[in-house]
Amino acid sequence: MNSLAETVRQLAPHWGVMFVAMLSALAVAERVVLAVPLWGSLLVVLVVAVGYPPVVRVLGVAPEVWER
Repeated sequence: MNSLAETVRQLAPHWGVMFVAMLSALAVAERVVLAVPLWGSLLVVLVVAVGYPPVVRVLGVAPEVWER
């Protein structure tokens, strides 16, 4: 069992990357659609949040706590 500090240490870089990926996806959506409604922004964030962990696992860089 990992301690909370170890879990946060493993996940912090991925949280940062996911945050940047969400902001980037929102910026692209704003450029393409011009005025993305709130539900559209939420959908983009949800897609990134749900899609990031499987992509990271396939790339082989998932943190140990996600390998359970």
